[in-house]
Amino acid sequence: MQGSRLTIVLAFIAFAVLLGVPFLTRLGTETHASDGRRLIVVTPHVQQIQDEFAAAFNRWHERNFGEPVFVDYRIPGGTSEIRRQLTAEYRARLADPAAYTLEPTGDPERPWEVAMAPGTIGTDLMFGGGSYDHGTLAQGVTATLRTPQGDEVELTVPLSVPAGLSDRELQDIFGDNHIGTQTLYDPDQYWIGTALSSFGIISNNDILQRLGVPTPDAFEDLTDPRLFGWVALADPRQSGSITTTFDSILGNYGWDEGWRILREACGNARYFTAQSTKPPADVASGDAAVGLAIDFYGRGQAQTVAEAGDPDRVAYIDPPGEVYIDADPISILRGGPDPELARRFLRFVLSEEGQALWQFNATSRAAGADNPLGPGGEPMGPERSELRRMPIRRSMYANYFEYFKDPVVPFDIATDVANPGWRTGVQMMMGAFGIDTAPKCRRAWGAIIDASVDPDFPPEVLAAMRDRFHAFPFTPVEREGAPAEWVPFTEATYRTVRNQWRDPVRESRLRIRYTAYFADRYDEIITMASRRAIVPLPDDPMATGDHAPAHTTQAPTE
Repeated sequence: MQGSRLTIVLAFIAFAVLLGVPFLTRLGTETHASDGRRLIVVTPHVQQIQDEFAAAFNRWHERNFGEPVFVDYRIPGGTSEIRRQLTAEYRARLADPAAYTLEPTGDPERPWEVAMAPGTIGTDLMFGGGSYDHGTLAQGVTATLRTPQGDEVELTVPLSVPAGLSDRELQDIFGDNHIGTQTLYDPDQYWIGTALSSFGIISNNDILQRLGVPTPDAFEDLTDPRLFGWVALADPRQSGSITTTFDSILGNYGWDEGWRILREACGNARYFTAQSTKPPADVASGDAAVGLAIDFYGRGQAQTVAEAGDPDRVAYIDPPGEVYIDADPISILRGGPDPELARRFLRFVLSEEGQALWQFNATSRAAGADNPLGPGGEPMGPERSELRRMPIRRSMYANYFEYFKDPVVPFDIATDVANPGWRTGVQMMMGAFGIDTAPKCRRAWGAIIDASVDPDFPPEVLAAMRDRFHAFPFTPVEREGAPAEWVPFTEATYRTVRNQWRDPVRESRLRIRYTAYFADRYDEIITMASRRAIVPLPDDPMATGDHAPAHTTQAPTE
């Protein structure tokens, strides 16, 4: 009986704590918000970025508008989770006719503008993430809405609104609207870039020296057999930035060579993580030799190790001519609580004072004591944390490059090859051949490495092992009234195959089949290595491309 009472008491306390967390959070928010106007920002940015921009914007706003500002950050998760939550919130609000009004535009192609009163949505702006994610916000949601006359119309509603910068402002800040093949801001201003992001290679030089491997300076270097078991990678199904990087590798190297690099990098992988911060941290600590990292994570880890007294142990590089560099934008959200304050925040971030936060030395350090003075008469730059991000404003490179923590001009190193748009293929196929089959993938790749250095290993068997390692499955493509056609996964057929994944049920079944296909090929490689003989392919249309027998013309099901 005593135990039952104790259980009930503990359960009640846990329930009370659970309920109390939101109230405690709200209490803290209201205390700060009472100091001035409140800007509500949803962001995937790390704490250091949040803190530096909140403090600097408050100083800027008091100086220019005579009142303090509290930046209320909301961090529901990564960029993909933020997009999902915003989309759900807008869908819910647009289901209520009282939440919006339709205003005629006079444009027959876009006859209505959807207006939302301030405060209809609980967030002012989204700060951070890639241009792909912010472009998705601009594409918006499609909803059935009611006109003032009571008619129903189906409209696509962008979640963001144009920023309203003048042509003069855009020219002063950005100049030409491009870096490599990318734009710095949306031409209609639904999103505006505020910094530049790249995804490069972080290396632990102590481990590389022991392995006899030179410091990588190209993505192909991740396939070096001497790095077997030493490469730290993030899961592209969990990270939009790593998906963009893998897509860029495919674009820069081409379909066949690009997929070879991704397959062999997976064979060398120590692990795949959902957290993009883990690879650079593990490389810095010596748990991995190399990894892919967002630029500021990689540079930050290198700085931490250098400040601990070991300046040459960790290095970060953006592979010149290969690195995909993207804008890190702000989107002002439709119907946010304080659109005027949101636009002020955007203008501050784009000012030289705001841009200095990304790359200058911290003013609390000796190296930041000589930072140039800003409009307020104080040294520009972050107070405590060096953010190691690349400014997007070109004047920063022309006027202040000597003050940069990282002497890099991203406009000079960005790839001039456009991403091919194979992101979905990366997530589907790499998930199946590298991540969900990781142990077998590593064993098969290890068997190929061992066979490659064995002078007595039959070369025709080794060639067959390599072919199996790099092979892709055939996909059954259904057309109404006709048997399924088995289609290979090639550059020419990519969109045909990708379209088979649009149906969630079919996508799930094919994911299972693809994973089983790759696992079988890896098993065959391991068997061939032990037998030193070629193992025949199975009589399976997914492996051979043969049409299914007449009595099973439909796609295989589980």
